[in-house]
Amino acid sequence: MSRAGAGGFSRRAFLGVLGGAGLGVAGCRATDEVAGQLLRSGARPPRPFTVPLPIPDVARPVSPGRYEVTQRVAAAEILPGLRTEVWGYGGIFPGPTFELRRGEPVTVAVRNELPVPTSTHLHGGVTPPGSDGYPTDLVMPAGLTPRPAHPGEVHHPLVKEYRYPVGQRAATLWYHDHRMDFTAPQVWRGLAGMALVRDEEEDALPLPRGERELPLMICDRAFEEDGSFRYPQPFDAPPTGHAHGASGATGTDGGHGRHGPPGGWGRLGGDYMEGVEGDVILVNGAPWPVAEVTATRYRLRLLNASNARRYLLRLTPGGRFTQIGSDSGLLAAPVAHDEIPISPGERYDVVVDFSAYPVGTAVTLVNALAEGPAGNVMRFVVTRRAPDDSRVPAVLSRPPQRPSPVVTRRFDFRATDGAWTINGQRYRPGVPLARPRLGTAEVWRLTGDFRHPVHVHLAHFQVLARNGRPPAATDAGWKDTVDVRPYEVVDVLVRFDGHRGTYMLHCHNLEHEDMAMMADFEVI
Repeated sequence: MSRAGAGGFSRRAFLGVLGGAGLGVAGCRATDEVAGQLLRSGARPPRPFTVPLPIPDVARPVSPGRYEVTQRVAAAEILPGLRTEVWGYGGIFPGPTFELRRGEPVTVAVRNELPVPTSTHLHGGVTPPGSDGYPTDLVMPAGLTPRPAHPGEVHHPLVKEYRYPVGQRAATLWYHDHRMDFTAPQVWRGLAGMALVRDEEEDALPLPRGERELPLMICDRAFEEDGSFRYPQPFDAPPTGHAHGASGATGTDGGHGRHGPPGGWGRLGGDYMEGVEGDVILVNGAPWPVAEVTATRYRLRLLNASNARRYLLRLTPGGRFTQIGSDSGLLAAPVAHDEIPISPGERYDVVVDFSAYPVGTAVTLVNALAEGPAGNVMRFVVTRRAPDDSRVPAVLSRPPQRPSPVVTRRFDFRATDGAWTINGQRYRPGVPLARPRLGTAEVWRLTGDFRHPVHVHLAHFQVLARNGRPPAATDAGWKDTVDVRPYEVVDVLVRFDGHRGTYMLHCHNLEHEDMAMMADFEVI
């Protein structure tokens, strides 16, 4: 295995960047849409479409408007016949789904019984800064001696209460760990789940609901022979599993970390600077699952919760997705797609009409960006006909109008001096790169040298243009995450509503995020 010296790329990483840029290089195909370095499992994966699709539990409040959830270590059977140690909200992976309603504030008390600090981010939430999951705002487990590793670090002993006003439109959100330097391995171990915001506008629509509304959290993982998660570095607590291609970190940092030595690629090293892709595709924590469906319409809430892997979703043997919503809520009108590109952090709310298939048909959700087993995602089997009073109306919602921008800013995501940077700078907590005013809108011009799924906290945006041309049909709606392709210019109109304070934008390739590709902005 080749390694990079301080301040350099490994040869494989360098070729990966060039391949992602579409440049012709020996050993790289221009058509390869590189998003991460593949990590192969030691365990033998199951035969696809043999494990039933699980549906995550719905979180139950302990009192009106109050939830309590414990992050803890647990064992789960992800690969049949093997046990995997997971770090889960409520000890499950994915964590429970939070069903929220617009205008009904909630408090979620997160208790940390893991061996490491955590910070929880409600991705897509319009939340006060103190509840946004800032990466140095940490919940400390019992017995871990606080030792600040970053300027301005805040420690909450054992429990933190996150307060969510839930003043936003109905949308598909998710939550995950956001700890500085360790988001990627801690999400990989299971710290993620979905949150659905509902409102009266959505309630009035005749969309599929109940058992015909499926939250689908799609991600990839790699496994050791004993079933434990495989990741290319040791986790920062004494691990019960294994590390693959470890860089030497063994948890001696007291539960803290840093972005690595000046000029280096951090704790992963150059071989995994692109990001980490597993070879087992999970949906709701199950490998290549199968779901029995009736010949009716189903609403699929699609989430890409992978660290780095991108998907180009298609249905075989043919079929169309009717998109009804994006990251931040319902579209004004439905849009039909033959395929859906979805990068890490993005969500698509779609309806699939299974009455278009004969009873007995196996309909496979595939990823056209991968070959072999990773080219499959899950399968639906149409078992019988059934009554269906659902439909997709021609008008779905009245989303917010586009405001006029007051300024244009540029944010450039690229490798600089052996680190992933924004505008040539590694992340510096508390040092904002922009100070937009509450109630205004700005055009943010996003550029980069690799595939960077850019996520903006608090603010929602619309894609205005890609390389000066109209955006793709799949860019429709108000969003919080957008895939910026190599050497592409993406203009987005960002709306700053809700709260003043310090928030973040960053690459949602979680390995890039951990290697300093983040920046603060302050809403004033």
